[in-house]
Amino acid sequence: MNCISPNRFIACLVFLALLVTASLGFCQEHSSKHEHHGGNSSYKPEPPKVFLDKSPRVVAYQLKRLDNQRLLMVERQTSDKKFIPVYEAILTRTGMTSQYQQEAVAALCQLQDLDPSSVLLKAIDGLDTNKNDERKTAEQLIEMVINQSPTTLKMLTNQLQELTESPKEYTRITAFAAMLAAGQGNQCFKLATESSDKVISLLKSFQFPIDASLKDSMLEQITSTLEDTESTEIRQAAIQAISNIQMQPALRSNLLFKELENPDYRDFAVRALLSIPTANRSANLHAGLADLLVRYAEATPAEERTTNEFTDAMQLADQSLSALDADLARTYRTRLDAITVRMIRIRTVEEEMRYDVPYFVVQAGKPIQVILENHDLMPHNLVISKPGTLKEVAQAGLNAGPTGGSGGLAYVPDSDDVLFATDLVPSDTQTRLTFNAPATPGEYPYVCTFPQHWYRMYGVMVVVEDLDQWLTNPIEPANPIGNNRSFVQSWKVEDLDGELLTGVQGRSKEIGQRLFNEASCRGCHQIEGEGGKVGPDLSQVVAKWKGDQKEILREILEPSHRVDEAYQMQKVLTVDGQTLTGIRVGEDDEKVLLITNPESSEPTVILQEDIEIIAPSATSMMPKALLDQYTKDEIFEILAYIQSNQKP
Repeated sequence: MNCISPNRFIACLVFLALLVTASLGFCQEHSSKHEHHGGNSSYKPEPPKVFLDKSPRVVAYQLKRLDNQRLLMVERQTSDKKFIPVYEAILTRTGMTSQYQQEAVAALCQLQDLDPSSVLLKAIDGLDTNKNDERKTAEQLIEMVINQSPTTLKMLTNQLQELTESPKEYTRITAFAAMLAAGQGNQCFKLATESSDKVISLLKSFQFPIDASLKDSMLEQITSTLEDTESTEIRQAAIQAISNIQMQPALRSNLLFKELENPDYRDFAVRALLSIPTANRSANLHAGLADLLVRYAEATPAEERTTNEFTDAMQLADQSLSALDADLARTYRTRLDAITVRMIRIRTVEEEMRYDVPYFVVQAGKPIQVILENHDLMPHNLVISKPGTLKEVAQAGLNAGPTGGSGGLAYVPDSDDVLFATDLVPSDTQTRLTFNAPATPGEYPYVCTFPQHWYRMYGVMVVVEDLDQWLTNPIEPANPIGNNRSFVQSWKVEDLDGELLTGVQGRSKEIGQRLFNEASCRGCHQIEGEGGKVGPDLSQVVAKWKGDQKEILREILEPSHRVDEAYQMQKVLTVDGQTLTGIRVGEDDEKVLLITNPESSEPTVILQEDIEIIAPSATSMMPKALLDQYTKDEIFEILAYIQSNQKP
């Protein structure tokens, strides 16, 4: 008979304790699962039973097994330190909205007698940023750190300097980002000279939304770093940092041009140059860029001409050709046409439900490839139609439904008005659409035909007889749905908060209703018994927030600050690599029910055995920036209209 060592015996007891605790949690979890009840009913499990009086390891294990919805159901109080692990789990969990992150920070400050910065720094240091989801959470928390006042951050100088010595990269990045936000950029560069790891972390911190003037003031130091180092990693990081600077675009473009010849830095320099508007680059640079990039294209093997890096380079080449005289541009374009089709990259803008390219221009009859990259949570497609048919095609796409009408493409109608179309592109993926441009010049609209998206997600493909000649005197096409509004301001709650009480008084219901409809609010929300059912009914929003006008405004301007559980999007990755997004409306041991189409009453059924990962999104499916084309008075008109149509 073999003897068991004392250490192994203790380990077995610990394992058994964990197993018993896990079993209790498992039974509680699986007894709470519900089937789909239809409509917008959300997945509502029973509150889980968590034993917070166990060892830290056991408590952490219990909390880790809960999805976000169950985690938020766990009891939490700010009067007992045993609830610290609950708040820490909420703060560091992927997919939590800022509402709950802020609540967790406030609670941990009270329970641990710490300031918010210390709570956040501790949380970031505890994350494993080698994992994609935890890295994304760390980036969210870093933004919370740097959003604090410069005065507050300066008080942490000693602590931040110590953290720059951390072996963890994201802890170092956080420390440098906070010091930059406090206006201590020069001090950062002095500290960073101590090691290459510090230099790289400092340069990477420039990617965060720190005040532009503070980052711009560091251009000379970044330039010196770029010129003085022989380290490939440092040079690459410096090039990326330059792309996050706004001042002196001509100087920056000249610096970046020098890096294009070296294959180690070409891709970084191309992306950085793309961040500088064509008109702002050094005027004497366009011909050199065109020549270098055309030669690069000619030297690139055919099998490498579909990579993202090659596409970036061709986008830069195309922009450079647009700044040359027509004859010289035509010479270079003829050389490019001999080896590759002209590429147009269109990206979706995260959380804003729009394409980043409002229009592009092609030459009649010439081959073209459109690359659609989807960086949004929702799936999107791109459908090009005949001039003047955008609305009709979008409506017909809704009728075609998820099975599609044209070649089985989802929401693409089988119509003569449709010229070219992609299938739905899931989140964080891309597709390529290759075709010959129409022979007849004109303005051909493109649109996302996924339900309700056409209101905001559209653009124009301009077809011309001579592309290079057109570029010498470009004319912006007409808006395909007749929207003549232009950008007013990127509105924040603080911009309107001080005038809310008086701002909504004496408003016209008729004007408010017109603006409410024009802003496409009624397409997703019901009010006065009319409108869509994609989002919550707005007839009781005042009661929901107990008349707090600031919170009602926040719902509109910051839709991802808090996300109603009934409308929280889930992202599902299947074992065969398919990505699905939708609202979870039911689940049991065998399957998950997901509403992937807002117009459908029937959910998509996904077998549990087919799911690799299911994760909630902290992003609302309601786009932000909806009112950035409206004046302050118009926003007050909309708010007054909503408040005047409340049901008891």
